[in-house]
Amino acid sequence: MADIPTAAISRLVTYLRILEQLEAQDISRTSSTDLAERAGVTAFQVRKDLAYFGRFGTRGMGYTVAILKRELVRVLGLNQTWNVVIIGTGRLGQAIANYPGASDYQFQYVALFDVNPAVIGQQIRGLTVQHMNDLRSFVAVNRVDMGFLAVPPDHAQDAAQGLVDAGVRGILNFAPVVIQPRTLERAGQHELSEEWRNVIVENVDFLAGMKRLAFYILNPHLKDAPNSEDQE
Repeated sequence: MADIPTAAISRLVTYLRILEQLEAQDISRTSSTDLAERAGVTAFQVRKDLAYFGRFGTRGMGYTVAILKRELVRVLGLNQTWNVVIIGTGRLGQAIANYPGASDYQFQYVALFDVNPAVIGQQIRGLTVQHMNDLRSFVAVNRVDMGFLAVPPDHAQDAAQGLVDAGVRGILNFAPVVIQPRTLERAGQHELSEEWRNVIVENVDFLAGMKRLAFYILNPHLKDAPNSEDQE
């Protein structure tokens, strides 16, 4: 499979959401032009993004909504169950745990962890909050695919390292800090340590989003400027 831009994956998620809305409205067919208008991109971009993964439509007839939705679910890996642990059970962690839409996409919360003695043992959505020290032993006997970090910024790096040390390979970081993988110096060069290889970190930074929003409110003409990827 050719190198696929990260932005293309993000757009696939948007296309899937649009297809779900179309299905809910009993609309059975769509086109690249229609998807593009709803997603705020060009029809060329829609076709290019989908072409990374195969041919899903018929020239002149567009796409069958149910079939394209099914294929995007498959491409995004949403046709299998993903076991998730949440690290940090403050207000944000509890809000994530109580978010109703996760199970619709096969994301299953299997454990909650914290270091605050005041919350250890509490029940949230049927799960007992465990101490962070128990993470490794939990992962040893339970499959865990992802860890969500909902901890204060000064604890995020240690929490991420704890997940990686336990063998978790996917991290969704809600803390407004950049997680730094552990590196080793060899022959004068820094290389990723063994446990960090194949670890994927995604950052969800609300403050960064607000800063971008503030900039584009002040500079709305720049929001619609075509990016280099669209010019390929």
